[in-house]
Amino acid sequence: MEQGSKKKPLALLALVLGCALVFGLTRPQERAVAAGAVLDLPVQRSAAAAQTEVTGRRLVPMGRAVGIKLFSNGVLVVGLSDLETEAGAVGPGKSCGLRAGDVITHINGHEVDTIEQVQDILKKEGAQPLTLQASREKKSMQLSAQPVKNEKGEYQLGVWLRDSMAGIGTMTFYDPESGTFAALGHGINDVDTSVLMPMESGSIMYAAVSDVKKGAVGDPGELHGNFDVNRDMGTLRSNTNTGIYGALTDQTLVGAGQPMEVAARDEVHTGSATILSNVDGETVREYQVEITKVYGPSAGETRNLALRVTDPELLAKTGGIVQGMSGSPIIQDGKLVGAVTHVLVNDPTKGYGIFIENMLNAAE
Repeated sequence: MEQGSKKKPLALLALVLGCALVFGLTRPQERAVAAGAVLDLPVQRSAAAAQTEVTGRRLVPMGRAVGIKLFSNGVLVVGLSDLETEAGAVGPGKSCGLRAGDVITHINGHEVDTIEQVQDILKKEGAQPLTLQASREKKSMQLSAQPVKNEKGEYQLGVWLRDSMAGIGTMTFYDPESGTFAALGHGINDVDTSVLMPMESGSIMYAAVSDVKKGAVGDPGELHGNFDVNRDMGTLRSNTNTGIYGALTDQTLVGAGQPMEVAARDEVHTGSATILSNVDGETVREYQVEITKVYGPSAGETRNLALRVTDPELLAKTGGIVQGMSGSPIIQDGKLVGAVTHVLVNDPTKGYGIFIENMLNAAE
């Protein structure tokens, strides 16, 4: 049950790191899914302080689809089950107190970041009790587990683990001054537990969109694409509630993109806007949308504005917002104002976005 390999990402999800990454809204009658897929949350700052930080800033809006691969810091527990032994069904993982969503970081004092490392320790220690160091909701704990021998003669804990993820997402911006890029507008959460994937390392890769599953009421669409696992174009440094961030190492993605002035949150208003998105091959195009509502600080860091797709071409191609478009930059009044983050399950023409200001704060 402790299976998988860090050499090959486990979850090859053809959208923004997960068509199954579902996020429930707090409002009744609505449900949103990540239009694409924590480390410490960025500190909330006053509007005045944020205004000072973004004034004069210029970023290159991207909208380019990229492959994303992420390797975990520790191994994530995604499930627990009983093992069939000569003495009957036994669940060592459950018995020792592990839960789905826990992250095992050390076994018997040895750091573990891959499933293979866990397997090696179990093989070496055999029937000896194991001391597990793990974290749960940012709190550290120590547990004692007793491996058991299954019917095949292998020692196991009855724990399902994940150590990596991969998929396709959208890059939001590139900062030519620092070389930093941002993507998604929300964090990469595990597909089974919804826990933010603890990141040790990762990268973005060259990708191209191959086709689109059109969105419909009750059935969010998704981008399908191909990415080259051997062609890294940037390194990840963080997976946060407001997106993923890293350093671009291959300028091919930027192309002829030009820097654009950044808008502070108090400049964003209801009315017409556009998004940049890559829904066919490698081509990034601009599509018409309408910002229908701008939310206050109490709405959170990633659902700052509501939007509706009005562009006939995009509606015909995708049905609106589909999974894989998370991170598509939003432009209004000639300024970069935010990024698409979610699509409403009951209406694919509508979704949510994050202020670019919040992404900038996390990037820095």
